[in-house]
Amino acid sequence: MTAPNRARTSLAPGRGGAARRVVGALDRVVFAANRWAMIVALGTMAVLVFVAVMLRYLTNEALVWGEELSRYVMVWLAFLGIGPVLRVGGHVAVDSLVAGLSPRLQRLGRALVVLLVAGSTLWLLVAGWDYTARSWFQTTPVLRIPFAIVALAAPVGFALTLWHLAMMAAGFVTHGTFEASDDLSPDQAPTS
Repeated sequence: MTAPNRARTSLAPGRGGAARRVVGALDRVVFAANRWAMIVALGTMAVLVFVAVMLRYLTNEALVWGEELSRYVMVWLAFLGIGPVLRVGGHVAVDSLVAGLSPRLQRLGRALVVLLVAGSTLWLLVAGWDYTARSWFQTTPVLRIPFAIVALAAPVGFALTLWHLAMMAAGFVTHGTFEASDDLSPDQAPTS
C-alpha cells in the first residue's frame, strides 16, 4: 500500500464559469456544515460521557439518558465522518494492483473504484432511507424519541458521502490525488 497523493482537487473558481463557481461555493458550505456537525457531535458526546462518569463516581447515580444520547450521537458522528474522510484518502485502500498498471489503466481502475463506491453508497442511502421510514413508530428505551431520528444518520451520511465523492472524483480519477486538509489529514494522525 502506498501513501496517497494529496492535492486540493475540489472545484475551485476558474475555468468553467459561473456554474463552477456556484458548485464550488456550495461545496464549501456543505463541507463546512458537515465539519461543524462533526465537531458539535464530538463535543456533545465528550461532555455527556464526562458528566455521566463524574455523576457515577461522585453520586453513585447514573445519567441513563445521557448514556443513551451519547450512543446515538456517536452513530451520527460515524455516518457524518464518512464523506470528509473519503475526501482526504483516510479510508483503508489497497492500491497495489492498480499501481503496477500503465497510467491509462490506472485512471480506468480509479474510475471503476469511484463507480463502485458511488453505486454502493447510493444503495446504502436507499436502504438507510427505507429503514428510517420503517422505524418512525419505534421509540428509544430511555429518551422515548422516534428511533428514526437515530436511523436518519445513515441516509444523511450516505447522501453527504455521495456529495464528497463527486467533489473529489475528478482529481482522484485523473491524478490519483485526494484533497489536502490540515485538520482531517490521515497522515498527521497521532500514532502510538
